[in-house]
Amino acid sequence: MRADVILTLSCPDRPGIVAAVSQVLFEHGANIEESQQFDDDRNGTFFMRIAFANPPEGFGIEQWRAALAPVAQRFGMDWSLTEADRRCRTLIMVSRFGHCLNDLLYRWQSGSLNVDLPVIVSNHPDLEPLARMYGIPFEVIPVSAATKAAAEARLREIVAEHDIDLLVLARYMQILSDDLSADLSGRVINIHHSFLPSFKGAKPYHQAFGRGVKLVGATAHYVTADLDEGPIIEQDVVRVDHRMTPEDLVRAGEECESRVLARAVRWHAEHRVLLNGDRTVVFD
Repeated sequence: MRADVILTLSCPDRPGIVAAVSQVLFEHGANIEESQQFDDDRNGTFFMRIAFANPPEGFGIEQWRAALAPVAQRFGMDWSLTEADRRCRTLIMVSRFGHCLNDLLYRWQSGSLNVDLPVIVSNHPDLEPLARMYGIPFEVIPVSAATKAAAEARLREIVAEHDIDLLVLARYMQILSDDLSADLSGRVINIHHSFLPSFKGAKPYHQAFGRGVKLVGATAHYVTADLDEGPIIEQDVVRVDHRMTPEDLVRAGEECESRVLARAVRWHAEHRVLLNGDRTVVFD
């Protein structure tokens, strides 16, 4: 049986949470298809994700919200209820590096990402042909010190116009303002190489080559006002050795970045990532 609804929640840990939620689902004829939970002993917080199927006669999302609301109130839950087939409306932002964008577009077209892509935004026109090949509108918003405020105002308009749920910075080489980062908290995913903070600035892979690194990697994280310091969703590494050139490191790093970002986007779109302060709980 296929799940119809996804419930995610976090609350102070105490006995009876799972039993109370399961009892409501049972009383209304739901069938639990997937259930994952985690109790963080460090802060006493309980996290859970349940995917369940509706009874044969059907039960609307608002009916489920009404049925679960008393339990949520009793346990002080921060909770969310979503139709499982609702696709996450995603805005991809890029600059001139196309590897992450190309990978996401292929996965989207093949149906492996539960997202809709109504528009792609860039501060450069370079990747418009790639977007056009997939039939996705491409809007260029140039950004400079003088135009940054106007550019972010236009970005806010696009987010509202297209009812965007998630922004993906697929090697978008501009820093979002503190205000925008705060307003979109938990809704913006960034990808960067895992050399930070050792190799900042231009050509990090060439810097790493100069130091003879044995690993290259990538980190996908939520964006906060602290650059590259947001809650981490996913990371991965690739072993390298002395035979590899700087260009080989770049290719290995780009492949790793693409994989890590795709996993982070998929997990977010499937409501598998819950914020836990400066950390995340990922029910993969």
